[in-house]
Amino acid sequence: MSNILAIVGRPNVGKSTLFNRLVESRQAIVEETSGVTRDRHYGKGDWNGVEFSVIDTGGYVVGSDDIFEEEIRKQVKLAIDESDAIIFMVDVRAGLTGMDQEVADVLRKSKRKIFLVANKVDNNTMIADASEFYQLGFDNVYPLSSINGSGTGELLDDVVKVFDINTVQDVPDLPKYAIVGRPNVGKSSLVNAFLCDERNIVTPIAGTTRDSIYTRYSSFGFDFLLIDTAGLRKKEKVKENIEFYSVMRSIRAIESSDVCFLMIDAVEGFESQDLNIFHLIEKNRKGAVIVVNKWDLVEKVSKTHLEFEELIRRKIAPFSDVPIVFTSIPTKQRIFKALELGNMVYKNKQKQISTSQLNDTLLSILAATPPPAVKGKYIKVKYITQLKTAFPAFVFFCNLPQYIKEPYKRFVENQLRQHFDFHGVPVQIYFRKK
Repeated sequence: MSNILAIVGRPNVGKSTLFNRLVESRQAIVEETSGVTRDRHYGKGDWNGVEFSVIDTGGYVVGSDDIFEEEIRKQVKLAIDESDAIIFMVDVRAGLTGMDQEVADVLRKSKRKIFLVANKVDNNTMIADASEFYQLGFDNVYPLSSINGSGTGELLDDVVKVFDINTVQDVPDLPKYAIVGRPNVGKSSLVNAFLCDERNIVTPIAGTTRDSIYTRYSSFGFDFLLIDTAGLRKKEKVKENIEFYSVMRSIRAIESSDVCFLMIDAVEGFESQDLNIFHLIEKNRKGAVIVVNKWDLVEKVSKTHLEFEELIRRKIAPFSDVPIVFTSIPTKQRIFKALELGNMVYKNKQKQISTSQLNDTLLSILAATPPPAVKGKYIKVKYITQLKTAFPAFVFFCNLPQYIKEPYKRFVENQLRQHFDFHGVPVQIYFRKK
């Protein structure tokens, strides 16, 4: 289920610091200079078992002539529009400013649940100072320190209550396929190709309370739910920041899906935005099929499909074990091959390997090719088992897991893929102390 939490506020109030704390990483750049966050950052958070996506927005500046601040303003508005809840951050040290008032005016129009956070409350004596912000007219003020984490628990307790209402209602237990990608790569055409030809059952099913629409397709031996991100809603100012908007929509579709069809424009090539969306698929542990569309426009001109495929695999490495299909929607070229690959990837994602089979197959291979010794200490893998998760995840029990390096993890993953076929599916590997 997709839940999106946006963090907004004027520049330099500590939004990126809170973002890093919520996603338990240091993805966002944190500096004492306003306007550092110009690109959007996305991360995954979890509180009391409720997962959500976090968006770190740039500082919202009203009335500025700076071209970067104008772009930030547009992106913040889109983040507000697509989010389920908003953290509005102010700075208790600076006190209430006119810019805070202007941001509050924008947020009140959003009709989203707003959580007003007074940041930089680094000691108990500063809590009383936060009461000044009740002048903004919101129900509550949450004093916290994004540096040391005090107050974040109380905030998140209330935030996840908003997310709890966003449940999927009456959606059949079928494979869920999402079609994602940059604008104008042919997503709508692919949806029409799937749903308008020889179908037996096509029923729109309301999914989330706000966004995803599921359409059931049953024909030619396929039975699945299609999550259509191509044209569910028209937004007034989408064209002003179309790439950011496409990523926002992709987040929801990806998180609601089992397998994602990432559509690429063969004429334009595999661009950075394609890679960003692919990484979203990978981070969310979803199956992936890359659909290179409009191949009929380039196949007789320049690259062969093997050259194009090799280029894509280099860019998406190390997770390059992904099916790639070249299509032309007007000619129906390999359209249903894409569906066959999606079905295969879904089955691979559901695959469960018995503990005995894992150990019989891999222990001898790992014994013959052990990890490099560290400080004269030899690492021995003793036991392997698969976890009961929604994606393939394996635990390798060994004597010295702290010395296992990333190259050896990739070697182990390659062995799993080679012997058990997880084509198109991210695989998670853990080394634990036995």
